[in-house]
Amino acid sequence: MAETLKKGSRVTGVARDKLAADLKRKYDSGSSIRALAEETGRSYGFVHRMLSESGVTLRGRGGATRGKKAASA
Repeated sequence: MAETLKKGSRVTGVARDKLAADLKRKYDSGSSIRALAEETGRSYGFVHRMLSESGVTLRGRGGATRGKKAASA
């Protein structure tokens, strides 16, 4: 995805399918939604929607969690 998409331009048909597949591949290999949004020149919401439409299981937000503490050994 060397070229960025023109901001606000519609992405339809084959171009949309190709973009969705590319975003899915990069997200599955570890890229964040924010990084993908910046790379493509699209919004976070657009990338999130494209990934959801592609059937991607989205990762959690990360950071500190409030789960049970591991037992000290």
